[in-house]
Amino acid sequence: MDYARARANMVESQIRTNRILDPGLVRALSEIPREHFLPKAMRSFAYLDEDLELGGGRFLIEPLVLARLVAAVEIAPTDVVLCIGDATGYVTAVTARLAQTVVSLECDGEWATRAGNALGELKVDNAAVVQGPLDQGYPAQAPYQVILFAGGIGEVSPNLCRQLAEGGRLGAVVSHREGVGKGTVVTRVGDTFGRTVVFDGATPLLPGFRPKPGFIF
Repeated sequence: MDYARARANMVESQIRTNRILDPGLVRALSEIPREHFLPKAMRSFAYLDEDLELGGGRFLIEPLVLARLVAAVEIAPTDVVLCIGDATGYVTAVTARLAQTVVSLECDGEWATRAGNALGELKVDNAAVVQGPLDQGYPAQAPYQVILFAGGIGEVSPNLCRQLAEGGRLGAVVSHREGVGKGTVVTRVGDTFGRTVVFDGATPLLPGFRPKPGFIF
């Protein structure tokens, strides 16, 4: 399979046609080999415009939803980013092209090791994979200018919002019920957290982030 051509087709047909025009983001999506982060048996599906099931309830987020989220949080070259639930390392690799540093939090030890290896093989040297519960974030390295979820969540946790720096942005697909999601950005201003819905979309929920009845932040 010609992965380079498939990657170029993904960018032209899925990304640019949906008004994702940020040059750095488009360049990252054009150059980073998405297939490198998948098991060999799945690599031929790397550039489909859908979430890819990895097993064990984990998924690789579809390219357009990822691109919309990354564009919405406006990552700057000086930003420190916390990427939550990126089992494969691909989302981390994309954001690492745009940020100063990326901390990639993964709850599963096997996936964390695989992601770290995949990033190392591509010499992504401004990202580190750490292991821990996804819903706790990673306060040891807080505050972050950006927190980005590599999958859906049922609610936005105030605890995670407090790990944002002043002016920091949290980006996630928030799904209060299965199959319905809103690409959402939460911005910190002092002790206030403003919330903006930037697109409609759905992506599978990350472990530990199913919606709690009656709670909406």
